[in-house]
Amino acid sequence: MPTRPTILVFDSGLGGLTVQREIAKARPDARYVYVADDAFFPYGQHSEQALVDRVVPLMGELIATHGPDMVVIACNTASTIVLSHLRAAYGVPFVGTVPAIKPACAGSLTKRVSVLGTSGTVKREYTQTLIREFGGGCIVTLVGSANLASLAEGALSGSGGITDTDIFNEIAPCFIQDAAGARTDTVVLACTHYPLLLDELTRLAPWPVVWIDPAPAIARRVVGLIGDLQPGALHGDAVLLYTSGKRHAWPETLAPFFGGRVAA
Repeated sequence: MPTRPTILVFDSGLGGLTVQREIAKARPDARYVYVADDAFFPYGQHSEQALVDRVVPLMGELIATHGPDMVVIACNTASTIVLSHLRAAYGVPFVGTVPAIKPACAGSLTKRVSVLGTSGTVKREYTQTLIREFGGGCIVTLVGSANLASLAEGALSGSGGITDTDIFNEIAPCFIQDAAGARTDTVVLACTHYPLLLDELTRLAPWPVVWIDPAPAIARRVVGLIGDLQPGALHGDAVLLYTSGKRHAWPETLAPFFGGRVAA
């Protein structure tokens, strides 16, 4: 890896900014290209084949244009469906995002864990395999949210119209108490959009739980591959691109996700 790598972070929308933020904390010297495939958002509404047909050639265009040293697929749905195809097609190293079921089940005290994701993510066989391999005797409840990613996207863009009731209705099925009184104590956020609403999720939860955000683990994986920040390294630059071609109008909102730099 070069001393100052170019890292391309890819998501269906702005949810991957939660991953971008953690990577930028660890390697503020890198050059970042954040790509939101908003022209095809949300991914959870498309078939697996449609996503493969969309993302694989699009990624080829992005690699050819930006020459990244690493690509981070900051999207659970894309990672579980397309990542193997991307690795087969391109020689650039890829880091994916998968539901953090292993650490959630390992840390649960009540052995009641919920996985909150898009309907596409929770129904994938990949997710079932993670539960079988790493469930550790936990009762795992899969909750497919139809609207939470869009709510998070709207909250970040400031489009308004989002109520507590809207959010609560999406997360309520995660909270289960059995006849013996054992409650869900851990919720896996299996969509990178969801940590954008973490303050609201915590406030609206019927009781306190541990919310598992995969972003710090992804950042550690990236650093493990590209190396640690070198002393004296200067801040890198960043660019934010939408596949729809639109331009953002609120850089002050996005700057913290890029280590304080305003993406252009």
